[in-house]
Amino acid sequence: MPVRAYVTIYEFQNGFKPMPIVNNVTRLLDSRKIPYTAYELTAEKHGALETAQILNIDPATVFKTIVVLREKPALPSKGKKPLLVLVPGPSEVDLKLLAAAVGEKKVHLPTEREAEALTGLQAGGISPLALINKGFQVVIDSSAQSYTEIHVSGGQRGLNIKLPVDALAKLTNARFARVSRME
Repeated sequence: MPVRAYVTIYEFQNGFKPMPIVNNVTRLLDSRKIPYTAYELTAEKHGALETAQILNIDPATVFKTIVVLREKPALPSKGKKPLLVLVPGPSEVDLKLLAAAVGEKKVHLPTEREAEALTGLQAGGISPLALINKGFQVVIDSSAQSYTEIHVSGGQRGLNIKLPVDALAKLTNARFARVSRME
């Protein structure tokens, strides 16, 4: 069954801005002069695979942001922050690989409600770009390094941002690690 949604596309580079979508993420990217393309979809919760279908792109280039908690609560003195893990649409977080990558014995997934409470964002709109300097450690699945650009949430439901992988990693102070497996 075909997915029905409208898509409005805006490209932002070299100072060209047709009818901009403006939120804190786009303002941040503009202020850092990072080229990106914003895709405005219907303001509902779209999964990564559905977003790829709507945009007619490879699902492996649409990365979903998953909130992951360390086994022991974070202590400010220890710097043990919650994690934001970006994995390709067709994949899921491999908690054992992730725990090993961040030097933990165990990590676990919060409920959707807990993830929303931790981030202050709705599921479907959770983005590392909207949570810079908010105490999250960002891990991007190493498969992202196979692409020049990937798609991530723009910090609100219905907003998808395509931007250079290197810029995303630098902006979010992310590390790359193999942390996913096919669903």
